[in-house]
Amino acid sequence: MEIAVISGKGGTGKSSISAAFATLQEKVVLADCDVDAANLYLIFDPVNDYEQVYIAGQKASIDYELCTNCGLCVDYCSFDAILLKATEQGSDYKRVTIDEISCDGCKLCSRVCPVNAIKMTDNDKSRMYSGTFRNGYMVYGRLAPGEENSGKLVNIVRDKAKEISEKHKIEITVIDGPPGIGCSVISSVTGTDTIVIVTEPTISGLHDLKRTVELTSRFNSTSWVLINKYDLNREISEQIEEYCSQNKILFAGKLSFDRVVVEAMVSCKSVIEYAPDSGVSKEISHIWEKITHYK
Repeated sequence: MEIAVISGKGGTGKSSISAAFATLQEKVVLADCDVDAANLYLIFDPVNDYEQVYIAGQKASIDYELCTNCGLCVDYCSFDAILLKATEQGSDYKRVTIDEISCDGCKLCSRVCPVNAIKMTDNDKSRMYSGTFRNGYMVYGRLAPGEENSGKLVNIVRDKAKEISEKHKIEITVIDGPPGIGCSVISSVTGTDTIVIVTEPTISGLHDLKRTVELTSRFNSTSWVLINKYDLNREISEQIEEYCSQNKILFAGKLSFDRVVVEAMVSCKSVIEYAPDSGVSKEISHIWEKITHYK
């Protein structure tokens, strides 16, 4: 059973809930698919035994021993990533320079260069890791700053998680997905059994919840809504519950705001590990039982 935990916006407490879910079972596979900002490895400190380089496209680079500074590549670049810049402050001499952040990796500059001075180099700073942690096995990806195709890296993380779960016959895989409704979210939830949408009682939380529900309704997964920190705005929490009722969306439950959750994260533990007898831990356990035994 694959359970994906997602949210329409950042800051709802999605990863805290994913961490709690991962420590309610004796053995799980935990896949951190929020590859743009992976953080569960900070809590669980896995012992990695596998590392895979992820090539996230290419960037252009100039061999200045060959470059004649003709500027043809500057004229052709549609992304304004190639500029004529002064080599020193106050200097009149300008040299063709590539801005790596703006470069889209389209390869056009390397094709139009008359002296083959521009080469394409792989973006090879991103990684996928897998290993063990105290409640089973963990897989996560880390996309390097500025690199793209996070959806592809999510697919690699999920494939590795599935391989591990089949090899070790582990029934539950918890997927901590990214926020939003982009391609990496789609990669995180495709083919899962259950989707838990974590929201918060704010106007933006309700708005983004509706967008997320519209997305997840297109999949064959069972979707649930969970309100985190519901008591910070009971009026909007009631609106969220009413929205779920009117649209026949499964409602998993609601969690009150509790500083013990933050204390648990600071201690590098899930709230289930840190304060198992707290009210929020008991409610998370109840929600877990509800979604894993739903038929």
